[in-house]
Amino acid sequence: MSDQAQELRKLIRLRHEKDTPSPGSALTGQPERKTRIITVTSGKGGVGKSNFTLNFALCLQARGYKTLIFDADIGFANIDVLMGISSKANLLHLIKGEKTIGELVQTGPKGLQFIAGGSGLYDLVRLSDSEADSFTDQIQELGGMADFILFDTGAGLSKETQRFIAAAQETLVVTTPEPTSITDAYALIKMVRSEDPDVTFKLVVNRAAHSREAKETAEKIAMVARRFLSVELQTLGFVEDDQHVSRAVKEQTPFTIAYPNSPAAKSMNVLVDQFLGQQPKADSTGGFKGFLSRLIGR
Repeated sequence: MSDQAQELRKLIRLRHEKDTPSPGSALTGQPERKTRIITVTSGKGGVGKSNFTLNFALCLQARGYKTLIFDADIGFANIDVLMGISSKANLLHLIKGEKTIGELVQTGPKGLQFIAGGSGLYDLVRLSDSEADSFTDQIQELGGMADFILFDTGAGLSKETQRFIAAAQETLVVTTPEPTSITDAYALIKMVRSEDPDVTFKLVVNRAAHSREAKETAEKIAMVARRFLSVELQTLGFVEDDQHVSRAVKEQTPFTIAYPNSPAAKSMNVLVDQFLGQQPKADSTGGFKGFLSRLIGR
């Protein structure tokens, strides 16, 4: 079974690479890779969104895709903490001109790259034209550095989170089977769609006891969205509830690395394979430069 799974992942990667130049092409003079920009969000805190983002990114990295996490969770940024890494530089240093984008990018386990979060996101909407141009020039360098950039936003719908959702090509909404989490996930989708009807979402059910519970949870949200918003929600997959996850958090090591054979790690790998097996959303938004323009309102 493991050999079959390995072959399936190889086929999925080859299929994806038809549309995505191989990692490192930006450094070898080959055509620049097409960066897929993904926002990961949730309707409420405490659903394991950041932990999901981290392990999702590590699984992409393990499959040969250069991946970068941009911690956009204002006030509760913790991607570096989950990896046991102390960050001394964040986005605020870039906005103030104290650091370059290259100095902000740090390397975590398995070569995963990340930018630590910080209060600097508050200042994005207050940049002058010259500051916005400088910021865009710096951040734009990320576009050729990775196959995937994951923006881990704050829980709930702040002004900053809504900007990231509206600007990104794809948005993953993480929920759990808890009724409050389901309600808040739907509320977030409703509020975003009222402002931008073109935004599409994919549901991720975290901490599901089994696939049946995950399916029932996703169907509850999808049914209400279909009935009241006329929106068809796609379910990406689920991550199984597993005590190894909380154990890994305490150890400050991603669970897919600390416990690769755990139920959570196995279900995460299945979810990532499903993600890579899906056709990417067509990008008619101007790529990474268009994303930045929408993000800072320029």
